[in-house]
Amino acid sequence: MLAVLLAGIAWIGVRAFLAKGELEAALPLAKKVQSDIVAADGAAAEADGARLTVHATSAAQLTSDPVWRAAETLPWIGKNLTVMRELAGTVDDVAQGAVLPLSQLAGSIQLSDFKPVGGQVDLQPMIDSRPSVALAANALGHAEERASGIDSSGVIGPLADAHDQLSDLLGDASTAVTALDGAVKLVPAMLGAEGPRNYLVLFQNNAELRSTGGISGAIALIHTDNGALQLAAQASSGDFQRFEPPPFDLPIETKALYGDDTTRYIQDVNLTPQFPLAAQIASGMWQNAFGGTIDGVIAIDPVALSYILEASGPIMLPTGDTLSSENAVQLLLRDVYSRYSKSSEQDDFFEAAAVAVFSAVASGEVDPLKLISAFAKAGNERRILIWNSDSATQNILTGTTLSGGLPQSTPDEERFGVYLNDATGAKMDPYLDVSIATGQVICRRDGLPNYGIRVTLANTAPPDAATSLPPYVTGGGVYGVTPGSIRTNIAVYGPPGSYNLGVARDGEDAPYQPTSDSGYTLSYLQVELAPGESATYEFGFLGDEPVKKRIVIENTPLVYSLETSRLDLSCENALW
Repeated sequence: MLAVLLAGIAWIGVRAFLAKGELEAALPLAKKVQSDIVAADGAAAEADGARLTVHATSAAQLTSDPVWRAAETLPWIGKNLTVMRELAGTVDDVAQGAVLPLSQLAGSIQLSDFKPVGGQVDLQPMIDSRPSVALAANALGHAEERASGIDSSGVIGPLADAHDQLSDLLGDASTAVTALDGAVKLVPAMLGAEGPRNYLVLFQNNAELRSTGGISGAIALIHTDNGALQLAAQASSGDFQRFEPPPFDLPIETKALYGDDTTRYIQDVNLTPQFPLAAQIASGMWQNAFGGTIDGVIAIDPVALSYILEASGPIMLPTGDTLSSENAVQLLLRDVYSRYSKSSEQDDFFEAAAVAVFSAVASGEVDPLKLISAFAKAGNERRILIWNSDSATQNILTGTTLSGGLPQSTPDEERFGVYLNDATGAKMDPYLDVSIATGQVICRRDGLPNYGIRVTLANTAPPDAATSLPPYVTGGGVYGVTPGSIRTNIAVYGPPGSYNLGVARDGEDAPYQPTSDSGYTLSYLQVELAPGESATYEFGFLGDEPVKKRIVIENTPLVYSLETSRLDLSCENALW
């Protein structure tokens, strides 16, 4: 009996040692395959993917025989063996279901296949990749779920570390491949794989903020058909008259909050932070003004254009200016106003810049990897938003930052929205500095959390802004705002089900409008700041579940990227 026991222990020990070696060899190869794919080295990706699969399968086999499973019932050592088997099985699932098909796909398709050539994208490689990408996305999703269900508490340190490393790797991979799965479905559809489509492009100007980015000063119509892209028409906000009656009926809450201007002026369609609603209004305005059919609306801002210019390199404009990733924001959001005093000339400049960037992308004069990175970065910052009139196509975007919907909380995250609308009637927002901090504290017996969202705004314009800046930038007092001052409307959306606890300014109760929009609790107020002046507001909300979640902020894209900081809260607070 003793001999059998010793033999069993030796058997498990040897197999555990071998399985450990196989897993240690497999995990680095997963990152290597990713690097191969990014580097467009299809042959290396396929070879490394095959090697990873061999190691992963071996580790799974070594940890799943009857003797191993029987040993899992033993005290202490049993749990370690179970975790090791689960980790090996998860890695094998990923290798077989995701890494292998993706690496084989990389061996037959290159990044350059996705680049426009002569104004047209070959859609067939994307269409052909759909089955492999879908299988990989599904496998990674299941693997991530399986890994999250592994209880590694109390196991030896190396096993616990391996579990954490695998969970992080699966989370990143699942997010990336899920996005790729959506892209290979969405892009062919939007580029006319199933018939011609017309997309309205709104170039949002962050110098005059709107909830989704900025006013739409320049608008373009892009026609797509079987991968071909054509700039079909252009217009400026001046080409749209005041719509009376409005071409779209607003929901009553939106109308009460943002007013009728949302449906009367193309510049104001995105006063609402709900981009699908703003897009439908803009679509109706274009059709009312110019006719035709609109299949979708895309919004993009100058900061996103600067990211795209990293892929295309500098572009020469008809004015003789060189537009680059380094100067695009300064040129498009500041310099243009000191150079041109007429709004029509400013619109012409914006249109010229937009055409130049579009032409560079459509002609294929871009680095495909940098272009994909530019679109991903802009999408994560909500600087590119997309709405499709076809519900099946739009459903692909559900839950992504590209859809531009209101914040959607998850079991692990509580999401809030911080949206800004300019009320100066000018182009002062490059001088508006914004910072956001978030925190939570539990003070109640029922365990419901108090959330605090701190928003600080500062006017960084020079003291003599009233005279040193052009009237078109300051507004010249036309809308009742002292030249040089910045007036801003702030709307902070709490999650559905939360309770509004009020607003404090610089530690004192502040006047605000408690209201709701589409089931979301929110606080709304207006602030006007002179040059050098700042104000700090704290928005309080009571959660509806006795759990602590990570707080995530979705905010209006500004001239610069905004990072949210941590706010330390206590139960001694005027808001609760």
